[in-house]
Amino acid sequence: MSGQILVFAANGNVGQPLVQALLAKGEQVKAASRAGKAVGGARGVALDMDDPSTFATAFAGVDRLFLLAPTGSLDITARLLPVIEAAAARKVKVVLMTALGVDADDAIPYRQVELALERSGTPFVILRPNWFADNFHTFWKAGIDHGVIALPAADGKTSFIDARDIAESAAAALTTDRFDGRAFNLTGPEALTYGEAAAILAPVTGKPIAYTPVSDDAFVGILTGAGVPEPYARFLATLFHPVREGWTARVTGDVEILTGHAPRALSTYARDNAARLA
Repeated sequence: MSGQILVFAANGNVGQPLVQALLAKGEQVKAASRAGKAVGGARGVALDMDDPSTFATAFAGVDRLFLLAPTGSLDITARLLPVIEAAAARKVKVVLMTALGVDADDAIPYRQVELALERSGTPFVILRPNWFADNFHTFWKAGIDHGVIALPAADGKTSFIDARDIAESAAAALTTDRFDGRAFNLTGPEALTYGEAAAILAPVTGKPIAYTPVSDDAFVGILTGAGVPEPYARFLATLFHPVREGWTARVTGDVEILTGHAPRALSTYARDNAARLA
């Protein structure tokens, strides 16, 4: 593999540490976005998922691709399938990030994308991470600022994964063919309730944090009140059904298989992101 690596969402929670990990390995990286801005030493290139005419320039000189759906996107298949088709036509290896548990039902849109990639004939690796630990300083930060994490998770447990472990797993998948043709379920080292997570985060912020379980409708109301469009808010609410059912409590060794090290604990995430959480 001697070509460049095209990274989608290179300025995101996974994309930024992934770019740094790839550059540290001596790889040439192109950061794909609508604006085409450079990210952390990676050359920027303009690519619009909804405009296939932008694909040719973005794929020029590329032999590997890191792909995920953009945040806020509901029509996942419409956004990802054209990119996979473009990659397959050029025999570009695809490392696709979906989500833990999407292989439970072939009707799930992310699973449909996985199946299309598996049938495409191009080399691939599928990464299915659990809920990000980083959500605490992004999506749930407003609640933490007020000392309350209000989610429709009931007492369900989640093996939260640090985005750095996802990025390092993706870097490994992109820089060797040893993992090609396989799917990996990425989790943290332990399953915690949101109440247990709050108890870990509170000392780092220096203030009490409580977890309050809420209904789906109450959660949607919180999000829409913060400006999130209602369709996307209701989509996010549905994602907590697997949490309540216990499906996100799974712990795997796949991060260590890919990276050679155990995944970071939530306490490590909290300590390393103290400034963001406080």
